[in-house]
Amino acid sequence: MTFSDLNLNAPLLNALDDLGYTKPTTIQARAFSVIMSGRDVCGIAQTGTGKTFAYLLPCLRLWKFSKDTAPQILIIVPTRELVVQVVEAVKKLTTYMNVAVVGVYGGVNINTQKLEVAEGMDVLVATPGRLIDLMYDGAFKTKAIKRLVIDEVDEMLNLGFRAQLKAILDLLPPKRQNLMFSATITGDVELLMNTYFDTPELIEAASTGTPLENIIQTAYHVPNFYTKVNLLIQLLTQHEEMSKVLVFVATKSLADDLYDELKAEFPEKVGVIHSNKEQNHRFNTVNQFTNGTYRFIIATDIIARGLDISEVTHVINFDMPEVPENYIHRIGRTGRADKKGISISFITEREQAQQARIEALMNYTVPVLPLPTDLVISDVLTEDEKPKVKMKTHLVKLPKKEEKGPAFHEKKAKNKKVNIKVSHKDKMMKKYGKPKSRGAKK
Repeated sequence: MTFSDLNLNAPLLNALDDLGYTKPTTIQARAFSVIMSGRDVCGIAQTGTGKTFAYLLPCLRLWKFSKDTAPQILIIVPTRELVVQVVEAVKKLTTYMNVAVVGVYGGVNINTQKLEVAEGMDVLVATPGRLIDLMYDGAFKTKAIKRLVIDEVDEMLNLGFRAQLKAILDLLPPKRQNLMFSATITGDVELLMNTYFDTPELIEAASTGTPLENIIQTAYHVPNFYTKVNLLIQLLTQHEEMSKVLVFVATKSLADDLYDELKAEFPEKVGVIHSNKEQNHRFNTVNQFTNGTYRFIIATDIIARGLDISEVTHVINFDMPEVPENYIHRIGRTGRADKKGISISFITEREQAQQARIEALMNYTVPVLPLPTDLVISDVLTEDEKPKVKMKTHLVKLPKKEEKGPAFHEKKAKNKKVNIKVSHKDKMMKKYGKPKSRGAKK
């Protein structure tokens, strides 16, 4: 099948031809006719299989010109990087169409985005947090929205956008087409879909846990952090074919620590990206990695989803992810567009349980390679790796209430005070030895 076999108009076909695309991917071919029919859809496909075009092509085919400045298509994505990517994809597909697209996300001045939105658009791409802020402010009208697309909805729920998503769905026109695309589907996703979607059709291009066939997966069993650092430096030094490498770590602090270890070895060739980095830093890092300035970047799972960075040669799991599905998203950054890719995982003893869960999800055992004979095994441990000393706590048994004695000791007799009333007559007798009157009354 080619794109010409789909019910696409000339402007879209010409744009695809300019981009060099001739054949639709599996998810694009399966989803097109269903979306064109107007039904709600939940599309499940592995990362790197063209989910963005899978919903953009039919939505743009169904788009009709209108003088109304309110958006007809609303696309919600989890990260600001994905907003930029989807906006670029819309612009590429609408080269021969009069379609206005706007992208909004947090981390920048909302007033600037209000002005941009007020000028009008046909397609609005947004992150949930900034979108709900604009909706509450009345920055744009929702009455014209005919199609809602939620991309990577499971990641949005993982990032804590559940309340915002529900608020957005409640504010949208009830008569609309709902489209949801993701690489995985969870119980929370199903609950959201069953609540707000109208008998959606599930379209699966591949089983959720199936490993990508064009990615070679290998692993090393490594004792600790600094040995991982030594192994990474050795691999990057000895293998020039590792020219565009994504290195995934578990936390933001580990990303910064690893960057500090590597920046001296590879000056101006390594970048780091995570959610604590400001927006311009994140965009610049991705751009320098894309154009080849950076040979590799260190990242958390924030960019495991959605970012279409072409020609990534290797993905290195410096740390294994806690969520097994995230492993699929990570390695899916390489081996895209039918190209071969390589994934390498560094696994410590405490991470082997995570490895087992990942292999169970994929129903595939990742081959473990022997460590290089000349690798320097470090005996230095990080604070997190040092064995914890557990002190035994001895609890003091308190006496029962009835066993407690009085709060104070009995006073000595000489310290006891007795209130005795002494008459005036007695006082005088004691003082003068004889009764003494107060004087005659007048």
